Amino acid sequence: MTGRVMIIGAIEAGKSSLVRALFNDEQPARKTQALEYRDWAIDTPGEYSENPMFYRTLMATSLEAKIILMVQDATRVRNYFPPGFSQGFPQSCIGVITKMDHPDANVERAEQFLRQSLGNARIFRTSSLTSEGVPELRAYLQEIVNE
Repeated sequence: MTGRVMIIGAIEAGKSSLVRALFNDEQPARKTQALEYRDWAIDTPGEYSENPMFYRTLMATSLEAKIILMVQDATRVRNYFPPGFSQGFPQSCIGVITKMDHPDANVERAEQFLRQSLGNARIFRTSSLTSEGVPELRAYLQEIVNE
């Protein structure tokens, strides 16, 4: 593969579970402590998205990626990305809503949060638990990283 996908989002947004689902890895997710590289994916700690002190690290790491995945947990009641955040990256960003199957999920709210930060970029709805939406996201990403 010739490119990478950088995955960003708040603490416990489901980034690591999403990476495992994308790679058909059934091991339970664990807390990401530092940047983790796995084949074509870069998994980032949630602190990097929640704390503006780490934004420079995200911007620098993004230079290794072809596309940025901005992850929004469907159970969250606030947006952890600032408005227009995707405009700070030199490459395209897409949104991924996680935990869409959770009883407390509000997918429409999650999409509204992502729209504030992403504009009209594409948004995928996923569940790492049931794999809903994951095959479509995987196919989309593989097409991009293989360009």
